[in-house]
Amino acid sequence: MAGSSHLTVDEPATQLGRNLTYGLLDNIGRAIVTGRFENQVFPTEAELAKQHGVSRSVTREAVKMLTAKGLLSARPHQGTTVQPTSSWNLFDTDVLRWMLERRLSLDLLRQFNELRVAVEPEAAALAARVAGEDDITRIDDGLRRMQAAERGLDDPLEADIAFHVAVLRASKNPFYIQLRDVVGTALRTSIRFTNRIKGRTADVAEHAKVRDAIASRDASAARVAMRTIIGDVLVLVEDRLPSIDRAAEPPRTA
Repeated sequence: MAGSSHLTVDEPATQLGRNLTYGLLDNIGRAIVTGRFENQVFPTEAELAKQHGVSRSVTREAVKMLTAKGLLSARPHQGTTVQPTSSWNLFDTDVLRWMLERRLSLDLLRQFNELRVAVEPEAAALAARVAGEDDITRIDDGLRRMQAAERGLDDPLEADIAFHVAVLRASKNPFYIQLRDVVGTALRTSIRFTNRIKGRTADVAEHAKVRDAIASRDASAARVAMRTIIGDVLVLVEDRLPSIDRAAEPPRTA
């Protein structure tokens, strides 16, 4: 009985500790990624604990987790410092989510899509060689969702992501599949910018070409069709978005 009583008391406390840690992790991580600590000395653990009303142990654990994600560096006698973007784990789902909340530069948007154009066409080509019936069904589901989104019956962004993730999964390559969060973030980032251009939506017909090529086992056609989709976004970034990005910048003072 004593052991049972101990578990019922201890488990909620453990869960509360986890919730506090992840809550603090989210708050600090978002602050770092959105630039709140630029040109500032990062607070000590004691200062963070006081600011957020949590214990030192909760703060210490959150800092350890942010260090593992590459956002912070903690060294003896030097304190904790914010790391440059080049040190961040850009494949970490939390880091990707926080990046969606910052004002993204055109360079980052371009880099996202340069990664996509290096990965997704090859994943589509591989899918054309190895995809099973279940994989084709998932791709079809994504395409149907995109068609429904054109009629206002589904979310266009989520439908687009579902299609591209289905293609990655159809490749059967675990390395490609684990890039699904990066692809999803790249698509969300692209939408933030391309939605400023009236009438700009994902081209369902071009996505159907990818689907048909995979279903017909034509690896070359699948590669070309996927490259065309992502290449169109890159052209849009290069040719049309610079002026939009400049217009969104705050006015400079003399």
